Amino acid sequence: MPIIGFSLAALIGLSLGLLGGGGSIITVPILVYVLGFGAKESIAMGLAVVGVTSLFGAAGHWRKGNVQLRAALVFGAVAMVGTYAGARLSVFVSGALQLLLFATVMLVAAFFMFRNGRKEAALAARQESAPVPEPRKASFPVMALAALGVGGLTGLVGVGGGFLIVPALVLLVGLPMKQAVGTSLLVIALNSFVGFAGYLGHVQVPWLYLGIFTAIAVAGILIGTWATHYVSQAALKRAFSIFLVVMGAFIMFKNREALARGGDEPAPRSSHTSNDGAHEHDGSMRVIGDSHRSRRTSSRWSSP
Repeated sequence: MPIIGFSLAALIGLSLGLLGGGGSIITVPILVYVLGFGAKESIAMGLAVVGVTSLFGAAGHWRKGNVQLRAALVFGAVAMVGTYAGARLSVFVSGALQLLLFATVMLVAAFFMFRNGRKEAALAARQESAPVPEPRKASFPVMALAALGVGGLTGLVGVGGGFLIVPALVLLVGLPMKQAVGTSLLVIALNSFVGFAGYLGHVQVPWLYLGIFTAIAVAGILIGTWATHYVSQAALKRAFSIFLVVMGAFIMFKNREALARGGDEPAPRSSHTSNDGAHEHDGSMRVIGDSHRSRRTSSRWSSP
């Protein structure tokens, strides 16, 4: 299973390189259901993987002139506040509920990706021959609210939010599609690093696994960036949206008991974590047994 999981890491980079997003949406399921990590571990690791991978992708787009640094810093700065807050608040949310929220986000992303696949490809084709417009000023409260929402989602459930950031940069900032994709990668990287920092205080990170997984994902984004000229974006988005529906339904099925309880059921413990919980459980059972035996002994001595 580790070999399969690490091989699938390349899909994360390919998704980010080809689509400018979607990498984090497949990172967490791979870490949970293929490599066997716990939900919170996987969300934290996913943020680190997507952060590093997106940074490499943003560097490639920067060389092509597709990154609006000012827009990335303004939008990213506000989003980072929401990201850190979401990451810190995640300690109060069960792992199962995080996975259910994650699956919901996958289904929403699949809907918008399938619906807008052709529209985005047509818009990008029109803007290739048109002069690049200057970014127009948007209402800062509206943009700040959108950035906070994207950031909070990133921190709480570990999604990079590219499928939300790209439309926000197009509609609120006025960036062309190609610049929105490149700029979104930088925003995703900033958000992911801040979210990962927020998890460090209460999640144990397996650094060796994280390093190997990230290196493979980076190789994937380099291949994906190179392949953008040879792949139909519209067809790719439709195929990826179908994949997201399947994965989202699978996650909800795996956590159906938690869904029936309103998300209160804790996520299964990871096979990579220690057995401290089992030892505590065994110890508590011994204490309970000892107390019962002591009560029976005292009752025998006190009886006439």
